[in-house]
Order: sequence, then C-alpha cells, then structure tokens
Amino acid sequence: MVISITGAAVLMLPIFYVFISLFQRPNKNWQQIKQFLIKDYMLHSLSLVFFTVLLSVVIGVLLAWLVAAYDFPLKRLFRWALVLPLAIPPYIAAYTYANMLSYTGVVQKTLRTQFGVTLDQSYFDVMSLRGAVFIFTMFLFPYVYLITRSFLERQSASYIENARLLGKGGVAIFFRVVLPISRPAVIGGVTLVIFEVLSDYGVTSYFGIHTISTAIFQTWFGMYDVESAMRLAAWLMIGIIVVFIFERLLRRNRMFSSSTSKMRPIVPKRLQGPAAAAVLLLCVAVFSCSFVIPTLQIIVWAGMTYKEVLTPKFLELTLNTLKVALIATIIIMTLSVVVANVARVRRSGFSFIISKCATAGYSIPGAIIAIGVLAVCIHLDHLFAPVYQQMGLGKSPLIISLSLAMAVAGYVIRFMAVGYNAVEAGFEKIGSKYAEASRTLGHGVTGTFFKVDLPMIKGSIITGFILTFVEIIKELPITLLLRPFNFETLATRAYQYASDEQIIEASVPSLFIIAISLISVLIFHQLGKKLES
Repeated sequence: MVISITGAAVLMLPIFYVFISLFQRPNKNWQQIKQFLIKDYMLHSLSLVFFTVLLSVVIGVLLAWLVAAYDFPLKRLFRWALVLPLAIPPYIAAYTYANMLSYTGVVQKTLRTQFGVTLDQSYFDVMSLRGAVFIFTMFLFPYVYLITRSFLERQSASYIENARLLGKGGVAIFFRVVLPISRPAVIGGVTLVIFEVLSDYGVTSYFGIHTISTAIFQTWFGMYDVESAMRLAAWLMIGIIVVFIFERLLRRNRMFSSSTSKMRPIVPKRLQGPAAAAVLLLCVAVFSCSFVIPTLQIIVWAGMTYKEVLTPKFLELTLNTLKVALIATIIIMTLSVVVANVARVRRSGFSFIISKCATAGYSIPGAIIAIGVLAVCIHLDHLFAPVYQQMGLGKSPLIISLSLAMAVAGYVIRFMAVGYNAVEAGFEKIGSKYAEASRTLGHGVTGTFFKVDLPMIKGSIITGFILTFVEIIKELPITLLLRPFNFETLATRAYQYASDEQIIEASVPSLFIIAISLISVLIFHQLGKKLES
C-alpha cells in the first residue's frame, strides 16, 4: 500500500506543479501572449479537434460496422489490417505526405512527366489546417474503429438480429440501432483521438499551425520563458479535464445493458455483387491512404539514403531509443502490477483514487507533463544544492535537470495508464477465486501473488509491456523537451531531419520506428487471438 501511495504521489507531483502556476503572478510575456496569441491558438486547436473527431467517427464507426456485421472478400485481412495505421506516428505521416504532394514530389512529378497534366498547386496543399485534419484522421481513426468493432462483435448480436427480424435494412439498422448502442464505445475512441490531437507537436509544428502545444514549445524555447509555458500548459490541462469530465458524463447517461446475461457474437451477413465490391473498395482506399502508400514511400526513400544514414551514430541513437524505452517500460509495468494488485485486494474508495491518480497522465498532453517534470527537477536541484556543493560540483549545478531520469519520469507519468489498464484487465479476467483458494491453503499475500496471480496474468503483462514500449518509441514532445544534451532517439532524429528539409534522410529512422511498432502490433494481435480462443 505504501508503494502505491508513494508512486501515485510522485506521478501526480509534476501535474500539480503545472496547475499551481495558475495562482502565480503572470509576467510581461504572458500579457502579450494573452492579448495577441492565445485566441488564435485556441481556435486552431479546437478546429483541429472538431474536424478530426468528426471524420474519425465517420470512418471508424462505418468500417467497424461493415467488418463486424458483414462478410465480404478479404474481410479477415482488413479486420486487423485497419489497425496498422497506429504503427505510423502522425508526424512521420505528415513529413511523408507533404513531400509526396509537393511540386517536386512523386505525385505531381508523375502527373507532369507521364500524363502531361499540371494542376493547380492548391489542390495538393497538405501543409495547412485541412491537411493536418487529413493526417490526424487517417492515422488516428483506428482508435474509434478498434473499440467500436470490438463492442459490436461481442455485444450487439441480439439487437441487430431483432432489427433484422422486424424487416429493417442495413442502413436503418446502422442509424437506428448501431449508432445508439455503440455510443459509449465511440466516445471512448473519440476521447483518445482528442488526447492525441491536443498532445501533438510534430504535425502542427511542421505544417506551421499555431496550437496550444506549439505555443508551449515556442514560449519555452523561443522566449526562454518557462513560467508562461507552464501557464499555457495549465490552461490546456484544464481543457483536457473538461473533456474528460464531459466524456464520463456522456458515458454515464448513455449506458445500454442487455436484457440477458448470455452474450453471443454477431453473425455476419454475406455480401455479394456490387455491395461486396463497394465495401472492399472502401477498405482498400482507407488502408492504402493510411498505411500502404506512406509505408511504401518511406521504404523507397530509405533505399536511397540508408548508406549515408546508417552510421555508428545512428546505431547509438537506436540503442538510446531502445534503452530509454525499456527502462521506462519496466518501471511502468512494475508499478502497474503493484498498484493494480493493491486496488484489487483492498477494494476501497481510497485504492480506487490512488489507481486513478497513478494513471491520470495519459489524459495530459506530453508538453504539460514535460514542463511539470522540469519544474520538479529544477526544484529538487535547488534543494540538493548544498549537497552538490559538498560533493565539489559547484554552488547550484543542474544535476537531475540535465539527466536521463527526467525523460524516463516523463514517460512513466505519460504512459502509466497504458500498462496499468492491461494489468487491470488481466486481474478482472481471473477474478479473486484463485487467490482466495490459495489464501485458504495457508499462503500469504506475497506468496499467492507470485505463485498464483503472476503466472495467470503474464499474458496481460506482456500485452501491456508491448503497448507501452511502442508508445514510448513513438513519443516526440516529451523526448524533445526532457532529453539530456546530445541525447537523441529515433523520433528526435526523424524530426530533426524533417525540420532541416531532409525528408528522404528522415525515412530511415522513421522506418525503424514503424518496423518496431508494426512488429509489436502483430505480436499484440496474435496474443489477442490466443486470449479469445
């Protein structure tokens, strides 16, 4: 219990530091930001969120319904393949599409040289607000698709079959049955999309779109004003909290329960002729735009530049990426197991609060967490200044604030929920009967955990490990803000290449990130099939 309380307190401390900045007296820079900039930042952020959510819901729910309720050619492939866009970070997709659609890119160049067609440049202007919406939608809609598809496949059979018996067609069932009953699942996916859009820095920065996240970076690095950056982060955090509360209220007020405890999977209806062809074409088009096209382009570019990029320095940054991700993931999974086990054994309101505090970081953008971690580390360096002086390190050196521990702390706070949710799901699945039987036979809590609980939830732990590891590999804002000097990862190197307009060179680290993510997604898919069987 002590470990759980301590861990939750440590994880919440940076967020608390950001929040209390609202009660401090603002400086002159904040007055200028408030008067001239913050309105545009907020409007751009809200526009990105609104249109991305709208399109993600349309694409994600429609594909989830088609895959769950119908049988068509290549359905088994697309059922899991439509999740693969999550393996491509949006900022990598942004670099790729921006270059492909530029005047000298492969699309316009092919139209001019092969077909003699020169179109208005505005048709290919992806580096804009609408281009950012396209990128976010194509590479974030799987959140909505995955959660909604899982819900429809497992819990919607009776509703849909009753509607079919009443003579309702596919369109009527979709709008009058599927959409109402799947609202909780859709809202869950939409919430993840909102968090990802508000957390983004790579896409909006590269496209030159001013959002709250880019404002935090610009204030910190451009104006060297950490106080104003913290204040911006605090206001963004309040907005996130409002979204989180609104999402909970929507779920609470839109709950649907079955009239029977016997749940059976939905029986897909066979499509033939033009209907099957139309569904197949839709799946192919979405999958091509969100995974096949950008991945093939990155592979082609990597083949052109790998000899120049794959140097001993590149091997070093790859090892840096794997090292920091491995350290943070091990810490996250250890804390997740401890906190989830305490919450399961204690079953009290206090344990529930601790678990929610420990996992609150996932709903907070990386830039906010980075600022909070930096503020805490600087404060710790000031507290330990006398100790540093006695050690001969100077009067006020920045030891913790310039160490890798800062980045690891940021990862742990940001992605604790990913590992915890997987472990919690594992505990819920096995229940408490096995642990109670072990206790009856005379085993203690610790012995029961290692001999009974741990072997039974190892699949969930591995799943949480994979998902957390992939998220850390792809993370950009926290890495940019909290990495030590001269410490680079695959994500920061890809971002640096793209910022220097070396898009082709950026393909090699980008391909490494995609490959690691893709392998992890495939492993996760295989684990899911084993757990379902």
